[in-house]
Amino acid sequence: MEKQPLPTDDDDNKTGTTESEIDGYAGEESQLGSSEPAARAGWNSKIEYFLAQVGFSVGLGNVWRFPYLCHQNGGGAFLLLYVLLMLVVGIPLFFLELAAGQAIRQGSIGVWKYISPRLAGIGYSSCVVCFFVALYYNVILAWSLFYLGNSFQHPLPWEQCPEQGNVTVKECEMSSPTSYFWYRKALDITDSIDETGSFNTYMVCCLLAAWTIVCLGMFKGIKSSVKVMYFSSIFPYVVLFCFLVRGLMLDGASEGIAYMFYPKLEIWGNIQVWRQAATQVFFALGLGFGSIIAYSSYNPKNNNCHRDAFTVSTINFLTSVLATLVVFAVLGFRAKNKVMECVVRNVMGLSEQVDSGSVGTNLMPGFNLSDPSSVALEEYKAWFEQFGNVVPGNLTDCDLEKEMQQGVEGTGLAFIAFTEAMSLLPGSPFWSALFFLMLLNLGLSTMFGTMEGILAPLTDRFKTLANNKTKLTIFSCIIGFIIGLLFTQRCGNYFVTMFDDYSATLPLIIVVVFETFSVSWLYGADRFLDDIEAMLGWRPHVIYKYLWKYICLLAMLGLLGATIIRMFIKRPTYMAWNHEKATEEYLEYPGWALAVLALLIIFAMMPVPVAFIHAVLQDRTKQRARDSEAGQYSIVSTDDKCETPMTDMSELDQRNGTDASFS
Repeated sequence: MEKQPLPTDDDDNKTGTTESEIDGYAGEESQLGSSEPAARAGWNSKIEYFLAQVGFSVGLGNVWRFPYLCHQNGGGAFLLLYVLLMLVVGIPLFFLELAAGQAIRQGSIGVWKYISPRLAGIGYSSCVVCFFVALYYNVILAWSLFYLGNSFQHPLPWEQCPEQGNVTVKECEMSSPTSYFWYRKALDITDSIDETGSFNTYMVCCLLAAWTIVCLGMFKGIKSSVKVMYFSSIFPYVVLFCFLVRGLMLDGASEGIAYMFYPKLEIWGNIQVWRQAATQVFFALGLGFGSIIAYSSYNPKNNNCHRDAFTVSTINFLTSVLATLVVFAVLGFRAKNKVMECVVRNVMGLSEQVDSGSVGTNLMPGFNLSDPSSVALEEYKAWFEQFGNVVPGNLTDCDLEKEMQQGVEGTGLAFIAFTEAMSLLPGSPFWSALFFLMLLNLGLSTMFGTMEGILAPLTDRFKTLANNKTKLTIFSCIIGFIIGLLFTQRCGNYFVTMFDDYSATLPLIIVVVFETFSVSWLYGADRFLDDIEAMLGWRPHVIYKYLWKYICLLAMLGLLGATIIRMFIKRPTYMAWNHEKATEEYLEYPGWALAVLALLIIFAMMPVPVAFIHAVLQDRTKQRARDSEAGQYSIVSTDDKCETPMTDMSELDQRNGTDASFS
């Protein structure tokens, strides 16, 4: 039974479907009328499509995940590794999803069901993962709204520690004003995930506001969301360039960028670095979510999706580099301030030791002890390395790199480290409002793409939902808000970490493995390239065949294996806040939390085997029906051939006019 080729423009002409391709975009009709509305929406221009794809792929991870990985894993060497993996794995898989969506013109469920009904579960799994991601991602938007609202005051509420009865709050004094505001004022966090705590009223209101914004933006599908994207996709670049110009003017910016890009080539021998780089490529491009497929399905059939794959991937990478420059220029300024405070504090302590006669003349430094603020960091470090261990007192080394490493990943970067750096700038409320408005817009564009990855496949698959898409959008947002209340408890941040680390990573890797295998091996890489050639008018290079069949598939299987092994070797942990010590500490997930982790992964992957089994049983039922029909209405053969139990079933199908192909 030969698989049917992907739909082409010729098929449209045969079925009477018309396409309006003036400028190649708006008004294009659908080929697959059996499972989607008669007219499918389209982009009004190429710019809208690019804003949507770039807005989805460029998200919060570009600002707070990529800089951290780059710094921790060899700086410039990590960049080279990232580019290599993006070229041989990321872009080919990105191109595969773009081409599949554009050719079949359906969401993820429809695409994989069209290739084979047994693969429909891949699309459903993508929808489930998108829903999991949307649940916690919108909580981050709620946090951004909370900080944005608190930015319109001077001084900023996280610049100084609060006082109770003329006494500084101990928890704040032991940590820092920004850490205290984040953990105690914003989250009012518990000491562990076992301590549930009450709902945080402020966060409930902010979460409601975040879901309301998403709902209004998605109210009329891509027609309304793309209007918001004109601002939400472009504004972050304006802010990043403003921060870059301001950051490069700060003292310590050059040191921060130097630490960032200093190459450590030895990291190429570390398998964990390869795993982290591959995972970042994977998530940066948004593979497996179904959003890429959904957005490209609104394109005309002759759109150059090959060029789009390279363009969007390049913009994504350059955005990550730009964000990295900004982050480490500003964090370099913050670190330099902290280190210089350390130098002044130590020089003052050393001066007291000298005055008391505890320091011999042979240990005396060459810098001016009477003016601690004039002592350069290099002078102090040179002296400390030589005599620091033999001088009495509690003198400490003032290490710029150690300061750079404090709180530079994820929420710690955005809501603690970067927030503290902005509070040191003149006009800090302005820069704070600008930064959190940027985070809000970055997250909003990604949320639109994530929601499209849920809504488009469902409305393509079910006519009832397609006819009530607005109601479906509102209902999805209401359900998202209700379930999202889980994350507004005092322990909610720990659940955000759980969902971020485990609800998407493993299922999405498995989804992409199935996608790659089904296209390159089941459907056939050559046949897929034939379809692309019919669609674009030219044939992509044959190297894609080998990349899809071997390199990409083996790379994803390797990433899957490394992720699973790491989960079993090292018990999952999360970062908790200990209010008595006023410090962060890693705790192991309790047994019930591990069970929740397992259920999240199982639930996300369950549609794949369920859909496969359902399709197999359905095929057998149809086969029995055909057998019964063939037995009841058998035709007497007039030739010499005799039908035996071994006769090929396809011959019977041909004789009885039964369609042997599946759709």
